[in-house]
Amino acid sequence: MHRLTARLASLLLSCILLAACSPVPQGGKPVGADFVLQGPTGPVDSHNFRGKLMLVFFGYVNCPDVCPTSLAAMNEVLSGMTPEERAKIQPILISVDPERDTPESLRNYAAYFHPSLIGVTGTPEQIATLARAFGAGYVRQPARSDGSYAVDHSANTYLVGKDGKLAATLLLGAPVDDLRAAIRKAL
Repeated sequence: MHRLTARLASLLLSCILLAACSPVPQGGKPVGADFVLQGPTGPVDSHNFRGKLMLVFFGYVNCPDVCPTSLAAMNEVLSGMTPEERAKIQPILISVDPERDTPESLRNYAAYFHPSLIGVTGTPEQIATLARAFGAGYVRQPARSDGSYAVDHSANTYLVGKDGKLAATLLLGAPVDDLRAAIRKAL
C-alpha cells in the first residue's frame, strides 16, 4: 500500500511540474499544429484529415497507467457514437517516446484500443515542437538499474476541428457523456 501511495504522489507531483514547466505557444493559448509524422504504413500528414475531427493524444507504448486509461476512455467515447459520426473522426496517438516507439510497435499498441486509432512518431525535435503547440508536456525520467524508464506526460486529449485548429482540450476523468457531447458539438 505504501508503494502505491508513493507512486501516486510521484505521479501527482510530475503532473504539477509538467503543468508548471510546459511551454505555451506565443499568445499564451495553445493552438495545435499540423504535422507529418511516421505511421505504420508511412508518413501521416494531418492535412489529409481536413474535414474530419482529430482526437490527438500524446503518450507512449510502455506507459503503465495514464495511456491505457485515456485510450480506453477514447474507445468508450467512440464506441458510443454512430458509425456515421465515427467516420468523421480520426484518433491519433503521438508518441512522446520516439527513442523506443517504432511505427510497428505503435500500430500493435493502438490496435488494443480502437481500430481507427493511428500511432505516429517522429524525431525528438518534431515531438517537442508539437507538444508545445498543443500545450502538452512530458518529461523522460532517469533510467532504472535495468535500463527501463518512464515518461511522465499530460493526460489530456486534444480535439482538433475540421479546419485543423485546436477546438478543445478534453480532460482525463471527464464523464464519457460530456466528452461525447463536446465531440458531437464540433462535428
